[in-house]
Amino acid sequence: MLAGKSALELSELARTFLRRAGDQLYVGIYYSRWLIEQLEQHDPRAGLGDRNIRSLITFVEELNHALHAALQFKRGVREIASEGFARNLELQAQVDTYLVLLLFVAFFRKTQRVSATDRRWLRFHLFVRQCPEAFRDANLRGRYLETSQLAASYTRYLDSLNGMRRLDEIRRFHSLDYGAKRHRILALTSGGMN
Repeated sequence: MLAGKSALELSELARTFLRRAGDQLYVGIYYSRWLIEQLEQHDPRAGLGDRNIRSLITFVEELNHALHAALQFKRGVREIASEGFARNLELQAQVDTYLVLLLFVAFFRKTQRVSATDRRWLRFHLFVRQCPEAFRDANLRGRYLETSQLAASYTRYLDSLNGMRRLDEIRRFHSLDYGAKRHRILALTSGGMN
């Protein structure tokens, strides 16, 4: 998705590659051997914990980038090299990854209910543990800082909704471009981020 110096700052554990050729989008996902080995050694299907949560987050986010890039392209979005496109993919991936991980956690609970402690643990690993300030490139730093704060606020809002309202909201949110998503989150959360 990125080329040049700033791409060197991105994780080498996994990447999603997008290339447009005419009216076609080509998508590739790279997962490092180390990431796959970690997921095999600490299989998330056997339970989630501090030993495998970061690897699972990385795996799900890259898959999500590929899926949503293809969906956006199918809807007619062709500016795949734009910052808005990249931020949209990142924000959507963080929101979706939180929701996927909630399902994973619920699966391992006898009651299939996710506790407040579970949610705090997921939030820590998804939103708090990130270090956008570590990027030297100001654009990358801004992208990851803003999308992480927006995703944390939005998922907190989603957690406050009942099942049917949550589903309607997720569907509505998914169809928006980055600017509209950002505006919606700020409006729904009264402008407060985190």
